[in-house]
Amino acid sequence: MYPELKLFIGGQWRATGTDLPVVNPATEQEIGRLPCATAGDLDDALEAAENGFRVWSRTAPRARADIILRAAALMRERQEDIARSITLEHGKPLAQARLEIIRGAEFFEWDAGEAMRTYGRVIPAAHGHKFTVHHQPVGVVAAFSPWNFPMSQPARKIAGALASGCSVILKAAEETPAGAVHIARAFDDAGLPAGVLNLVFGTPSEISGHLIPAPSVRLVAFTGSTTVGRHLTTLAAQHDTRVLMELGGHAPVIVCEDTNIQAAAVSGAIRKMRNAGQVCTSPTRFFVHQSAFDDYAARFVDRARATAVGNGMEPDVEMGPTANARRVPMLTALVEDAVAKGATLATGGSRSGETGYFFHPTVLLNVPDTARIMQEEPFGPVAVINPVASLDEAIAGANSVPYGLAGYAFTNRADYIDRLVDEVEVGNLSINTLEASMPETPFGGVKSSGYGREGGTEGLENYMTVKNVWHSVHIN
Repeated sequence: MYPELKLFIGGQWRATGTDLPVVNPATEQEIGRLPCATAGDLDDALEAAENGFRVWSRTAPRARADIILRAAALMRERQEDIARSITLEHGKPLAQARLEIIRGAEFFEWDAGEAMRTYGRVIPAAHGHKFTVHHQPVGVVAAFSPWNFPMSQPARKIAGALASGCSVILKAAEETPAGAVHIARAFDDAGLPAGVLNLVFGTPSEISGHLIPAPSVRLVAFTGSTTVGRHLTTLAAQHDTRVLMELGGHAPVIVCEDTNIQAAAVSGAIRKMRNAGQVCTSPTRFFVHQSAFDDYAARFVDRARATAVGNGMEPDVEMGPTANARRVPMLTALVEDAVAKGATLATGGSRSGETGYFFHPTVLLNVPDTARIMQEEPFGPVAVINPVASLDEAIAGANSVPYGLAGYAFTNRADYIDRLVDEVEVGNLSINTLEASMPETPFGGVKSSGYGREGGTEGLENYMTVKNVWHSVHIN
C-alpha cells in the first residue's frame, strides 16, 4: 500500500545514495525509505525548472488547465491508494485521509479554471498611445510544504504555481512524503512537460540554503512555523526574492451567550480533535460567555472524552496519533505548565498507550494568561476553555497573541457579528461554523501568521508579476 519513494526531477524518477526512514506513527514501524537530494540533484532540479518554465509559461492557459484537470481526475481515481499511504505515514483516520484527497483535487480544479481568467486591462490614454496591464508568471517557484496535510498542502502550492504558468521545485515533508509523490505521479501521467514540476526531499536547511539563493528562483512559497518562515523570509530578502508565507496560528473561538451552547460545544470538540489538532487553523482558545461557561465546558469535555482514538486504518477511529515522536513531550510540557500555573485539567493531558505517538484528547479550563499555552500554539489535541464577561473581553483575548490566521465565533446577533468582522485580527473569520477556507476563497494570515493568500481569485496573484506597457503608435 505504501509507494516507492523517489525524487522527481526533469520528468524522471531517481533514487540517491542517502535515505531516511519513514515511520508509521501509530506503530513506530518503518514503512519506507526516503531518498535525500544531493547538491547535484538540486542543481539538476534548478536547471530542469528553468527549462520547464520556458515551455510552460508559453503554453496557452486552456492547455495548462486541461493538464491540471487530467491530473486532478487521476488523483480522484486513485483516492483509496493515496489515502491509505497518507494514513500509514501520518496516522490520521482513513476517512479523513480520503477527504484530504478530494480537497487536494478541488484546489487543482479551482485553479485550473482561474488559469483562464488572469485578465489584464486597458487604461485610457491620449490619442496615439496605448496603456495596457499584463499579468505574467513570476518564474521558478521554490515551494516548501509541511507534514500535517501530506496531500492538500502540496496541492495548494503546486496548483497556484502551475495555473499561473510557473514551474515548481517542491520540497515536501520528510515525515509524510507520499502525498507529494502521488501528485507528481498524477502530473507525470497527465502529460505535464518535463521540468515543470520537480520534487525533492532532504535536510530542510540544506535544501532551502541551496534553492533560495539561486538566481532563477523568483518566489519562495512556504507553509510551516513562524520561526522557520521568518528565517526563510530573511534568506529570500537577501536575494530580493518574493515570498508567500502561511505561518503559525493559535485560533480563538468566541462563544456568545445567545448561541446554541450544546451544539457549539459538540462541534468544537469534534473539530479540535480533527487531525489530532495538528491543523494551523485548529480551534484552540475558547472564550465562552460566563453565563454559558459551565454548560459549554461540560458538554465539550464529555465529547472530547468520547473521541475514538486509535490506528487510523481501523474503522470508526476519529483521531489517530500525533505525527511524530516530538509532539508527545511538547504537548505534555504545555499541559504541565498550565496546571502548575492554576489551570484545571478536565480530561486527558498525557500520552495514550505504550506504542505509537498517541496523546489523549485534552481539555484545560480556566487557564491563566501566564501559561505558555495561551501564547504558544500546541499543534495537538489540546483545547483551552476560559470564561469571559463580555464580547469586549472575548475580542481582547482573541487578539492577545501575535498570530492571526483563523478565528471563529458563535452568535446570531447582528451587532455582535458586525463587531467581530471589524475587530478580530485574523485573515479568516468564520461565524457559526468551524470551516476556515474553501478552494474558491482566499486563505492566509495577518500579523505573525504570514504574507499573501492562497486560493480564490487572489491566490494566483502571488505567482504573477504585473507589467505595464506604454505603446506609442507614432515615433516622436
